[in-house]
Amino acid sequence: MPTTEQEAQDRADMARLVAGHEASLNDLMDRHAASVFRFLVGLLANEDDALDLAQETFVRVYRARERYLPEKRFTTWLYTIAANLARNHLRWRARHPAISLDAPGSEGGTGWADRLPAAGEAPDGALEHQERVAAVRAAVRQLPDDLREALVLCEWEDLTMAEAAEVLRTTPKAVDSRLYRARQQLRGKLQSRVER
Repeated sequence: MPTTEQEAQDRADMARLVAGHEASLNDLMDRHAASVFRFLVGLLANEDDALDLAQETFVRVYRARERYLPEKRFTTWLYTIAANLARNHLRWRARHPAISLDAPGSEGGTGWADRLPAAGEAPDGALEHQERVAAVRAAVRQLPDDLREALVLCEWEDLTMAEAAEVLRTTPKAVDSRLYRARQQLRGKLQSRVER
């Protein structure tokens, strides 16, 4: 969560950006690009898409700089922009499904992945940790959008329920309810994995 000093710096940088000092956008990006990227990876489960949308988020910040309200937290405004871009992208992705590498290809019914060269063997030292991380990410990806957004904002990005509510355009009580349901669903999904 940003400190009061960081919030003041964000407001000052936005004031300079509005005044025409475009280099202040670089300062905002230096402070917030990594957290916006993490947030988008959490929503989209795709690092390439998250990187593209993180860059687009700052393009939108620049374009909408006149509409920023200095009395509001910059990070809340920033995450609102990123969340809207992610929702639009997820809707687009649903209308334009990708071809699975496991789908049968035209040659003898083998999957596309069978024709790609092997990437090499995974290191054996951290395999169990990687499996746990992959299981958690897969479980988070399976959550409904509203639950996943609340979880990523509050748990991964450390926003308060009030801040997350502002980003998600809902109430803090609704965010609390979504977090509860998200945790319950995750617990169930991960517990069933352990019992296998």
